[in-house]
Amino acid sequence: MAFMEKPPAGKVLLDDTVPLTAAIEASQSLQSHTIVRRYSDFDLLNNSLQIAGLSLPLPPKKLIGNMDREFIAERQKGLQNYLNVITTNHILSNCELVKKFLDPNNYSANYTEIALQQVSMFFRSEPKWEVVEPLKDIGWRIRKKYFLMKIKNQPKERLVLSWADLGPDKYLSDKDFQCLIKLLPSCFHPYIYRVTFATANESSALLIRMFNEKGTLKDLIYKSKPKDPFLKKYCNPKKIQGLELQQIKTYGRQILEVLKFLHDKGFPYGHLHASNVMLDGDTCRLLDLENSLLGLPSLYRSYFSQFRKINTLESVDVHCFGHLLYEMTYGRPPDSVPVDSFPPAPSMAVVAVLESTLSCEACKNGMPTVSRLLQMPLFSDVLLTTSEKPQFKIPTKLKEALRIAKECIEKRLIEEQKQIHQHRRLTRAQSHHGSEEERKKRKILARKKSKRSALENSEEHSAKYNNSNNSGSGASSPLTSPSSPTPPSTSVTCHLPVCQQEEDICITSTSSTSTTTSSSLASCEHRGTCPALVSGCEWREPRGLAQLYPEFPKRNFEESQNL
Repeated sequence: MAFMEKPPAGKVLLDDTVPLTAAIEASQSLQSHTIVRRYSDFDLLNNSLQIAGLSLPLPPKKLIGNMDREFIAERQKGLQNYLNVITTNHILSNCELVKKFLDPNNYSANYTEIALQQVSMFFRSEPKWEVVEPLKDIGWRIRKKYFLMKIKNQPKERLVLSWADLGPDKYLSDKDFQCLIKLLPSCFHPYIYRVTFATANESSALLIRMFNEKGTLKDLIYKSKPKDPFLKKYCNPKKIQGLELQQIKTYGRQILEVLKFLHDKGFPYGHLHASNVMLDGDTCRLLDLENSLLGLPSLYRSYFSQFRKINTLESVDVHCFGHLLYEMTYGRPPDSVPVDSFPPAPSMAVVAVLESTLSCEACKNGMPTVSRLLQMPLFSDVLLTTSEKPQFKIPTKLKEALRIAKECIEKRLIEEQKQIHQHRRLTRAQSHHGSEEERKKRKILARKKSKRSALENSEEHSAKYNNSNNSGSGASSPLTSPSSPTPPSTSVTCHLPVCQQEEDICITSTSSTSTTTSSSLASCEHRGTCPALVSGCEWREPRGLAQLYPEFPKRNFEESQNL
């Protein structure tokens, strides 16, 4: 596809931050998509992930006896545990290798090749640039690629070209989108990393910045080399150590100042993390302002989408600042969010800021504003010395377009949070009702209900038998003429649960043609309970019903026989 060519109609813009879960099933039909993987595929994935330096629990290979049922069941558990470890690791779960393994239909394209095609098209119209080498996998985004560049008449100077595809939050019109991208080189701020060149088409954007040998703030924290792959740099650091208190205060104040500047300008950001902060001496400079224009999802989206109070891009920036501050303080990201308790920090003022952005109470009740964070003791006494005056002029028409796009991004976030909330409620309800304790409770309630129902039915049944005994005496039985026809025979079957023995009574009553004045019961089938007490039946010792119904003694049965 040419650089200025429109994207194909119906192209799906995926959110790569959506976490994937995987479950190994034994030949079951699932609602979600199903993939078939051999053990060799798992082995290949595991070898590819060795660059991360993690010890992943892949079950060992077995050559003999690998078709035994017990071995297959045991391996299934092992592979499930292996997938659980990968999908719960925030860095591994977002990498291209894992996405392609679990969702090959949506991640089958070669994005490096696509980026090279787009960049080569760009160089046809801009011949002064030249590619030195591709910087493979230095970032975490699957659809964002980097290349080391140089200017032909300045061969020693190195620059970085970044190419990115559109994301699911791209709500700007193509015209406004291209105008805003081309406006980025005119943005001057002491804490924003300068954009040398920027251009865009309807499907992607391309930006060029100066290459910094020192790397980002994350490279400083993890003591890594900027050109190394993302998994190698940050997945398993050799030494975990936070920054000094003065560095935390200075860098934090600088980042908050630039966030306040963007918020006042009405420019949405939402992509703050340590890899998007470039270090230039003792100064932090923000990167990737184009991400929100492209509609790319945030690195921490899977975290703040769990909390319905974090529903604006300003609150998203504050929450992401909490992640960044935690990483600067402890040298690693938090294990989970919200954070219940914080380890010892260089100052209690640091813990106060962390509690206001990452604690359970903060995530439940909402984030403070950037202005409120600037007033907290950790940053209020930091003096910033800079002579560069901020400058970023956005036309009124584009400001309105940014406002509408920001509202659409926040609306999608709110809808996603609502769906996650409903799903969690449903999951909790299913888990609660499926627990062993709840099953026992339901069984006890069912038994009580059955006993009450049986008692009511038995009382009804006893009243019918009283009427039957009275009619069996012949006093009130109507005379039947020999010539009068009798109604056809009928059969009635009743199943009555008995409360003590919980067994069924099956009573089959049949009426036959007769000229006698008394009715007779042709058959009485008895299943573990008392027989029907009407004339024409033999007495059998009652088993349990006589104790429940004393109004039917043996005496009444013998009197009815004499009559």
